[in-house]
Amino acid sequence: MNNTQDWVPQWAKTVVWYQIFPDRFRNGNPAGNPTLADIEGAWPHDLESPWQIHPWTSDWYELQPYEQANGQDIVFNIVRRRYGGDLQGILDKLDYLQDLGITAIYLNPVFQSPSHHKYDGVVYHHIDGTLGPDPDGDKTLMAQEDAGDPSTWVWTAADNLALQLIQEVHRRGMRIIFDGVFNHVSLRNPMFQDVVKNQQQSRYKEWFSIDSWDDAEQGTKFSYTGWWNVAELPEWRQDEHGAVAGPRQYIFDCTTRWMSPHGDPQDGIDGWRLDVAYCVKHPFWKAWRQHVKSINPEAYLTAEVIDPIEVLQPYLEGDEFDAVMNYNVGFACADYFINEAKRITTSEFDTFLRDLRNAFDEGVSYVQQNLMDSHDSDRLASHIVNRDGERYRNWLTYFHATKAADNPNYNVRKPTAAAYAVQKLIALFMMTYVGAPMIYYGDEVGMWGANDPCCRKPMVWDDLDYEPERFLPDGSTRETPDTVAVNIDLLETYRHLISIRHQYPALSLGDFQTLLTDDQQQIYAYSRHFEGQMVIVALNNTRQAQTVELEVSAAGTVTDVLNDQAQYTVEGGKIRVSLAPLWGAILLKDE
Repeated sequence: MNNTQDWVPQWAKTVVWYQIFPDRFRNGNPAGNPTLADIEGAWPHDLESPWQIHPWTSDWYELQPYEQANGQDIVFNIVRRRYGGDLQGILDKLDYLQDLGITAIYLNPVFQSPSHHKYDGVVYHHIDGTLGPDPDGDKTLMAQEDAGDPSTWVWTAADNLALQLIQEVHRRGMRIIFDGVFNHVSLRNPMFQDVVKNQQQSRYKEWFSIDSWDDAEQGTKFSYTGWWNVAELPEWRQDEHGAVAGPRQYIFDCTTRWMSPHGDPQDGIDGWRLDVAYCVKHPFWKAWRQHVKSINPEAYLTAEVIDPIEVLQPYLEGDEFDAVMNYNVGFACADYFINEAKRITTSEFDTFLRDLRNAFDEGVSYVQQNLMDSHDSDRLASHIVNRDGERYRNWLTYFHATKAADNPNYNVRKPTAAAYAVQKLIALFMMTYVGAPMIYYGDEVGMWGANDPCCRKPMVWDDLDYEPERFLPDGSTRETPDTVAVNIDLLETYRHLISIRHQYPALSLGDFQTLLTDDQQQIYAYSRHFEGQMVIVALNNTRQAQTVELEVSAAGTVTDVLNDQAQYTVEGGKIRVSLAPLWGAILLKDE
């Protein structure tokens, strides 16, 4: 299926992505911190127990005094926490991201919502007030609206701060996309609340999947369909075309609002990541793509579809999405770099990557969001600590097996230097492979954690002093607390690798040719060519130093731009390269 069609946004081939979970990234303006009233409608629905903004630098599994008062378990309390991260915090740290080499930002949901994750949007046309500077003022403004009538929509302080963030990102030559959660909404959604109140007399009664109405004569109670039967997430009603007319138009109007605020696409977001895209019928995505591209032909659309190749293909044929969150690359990397007892061979790793590249039109592989972890998985570093457990590609089983609350055997300790060495090798691969690498916030500074909600700890910053992690999920304590601080060595490694990717276009835009798959020595080598530039990458997936012999179709010398500019002379069409344990070489040859 691999051919010369290239219909994807060209800018998306050269970016390095950074995923931000807003509440946990940086608290830039405490004046906008959420209050207890702001979490109404979100599980666990406790508006009676004491509550406060959680201390940013506290021990993750330690229940604070306000939490101890409710007598509930750790998961109940972690999900109830809010840390106060906001848009100002992201603005304040754009210099950090730019210095790291990040050129594109993916924001987890930022629309009005009562939860910490905000996948239960109250509305899509407003940024959550608690992410802005004036939540109370925003509520007053929004109270004047008819949510179902775009002509009445206003611009709140949080909305305007989002536009400022977009402007600042663009000023730096970076891109930004929002998370679109277009399958379901919050219980507090005003259209849904109108249905609850007015039942069959509601003008929105056709918008939702209603199973039964309050009807004393019939003896029925109001009932509706929630996403995966979750009551907090009422689903938009779909027919064979996807979302029906009412919610469809609302989604289209919100799309226009954020892509072309005040009628100018240059001031809007650069695309969308679509949550649970597999839950929405294909005809909707086809129509929505046309709408998006009519606003900005270079907009980027990436979908959350965590499935094998044959399931992904219909989404990536040029009429729906440009890319997906490429968990499949992460699955392959886990099988090869992380697992030891269950490790696949170098040849199997190469074959899987080739099949994935060849499954789609040529441009698609270059814009796939290549990732190892996200807000829906355990952290990369903790994955390495817990290697050889359930295979990552067995997604649903793995999802539960890596939750500390579901699996008491999951090890939540701080990763060792040996674990971080594996993380560095994976980062080296990601920054030299086909596709756009994506870093989950904090991986670059060594953050660790089990799966949701423990992968969502507050970002570790060098200007804050963090309590050591002493407590375990069951409330017991470890003998030696784990210190929490920026891993400077790891951060510098990421910065170096990203700079190399940006410096040599072949690593973003070049072709891909396998040079060596040594199953016995676990060495993998490949080349990337682009406009006269050739880069060879060799990876050593063992804990022993090795020397590898590679064929080079050029005379002279090659330079290892990864390791102190070491040079190797081509002799008889070959070079012998030294590879450090769990590391590699990036060899440059100008043709």
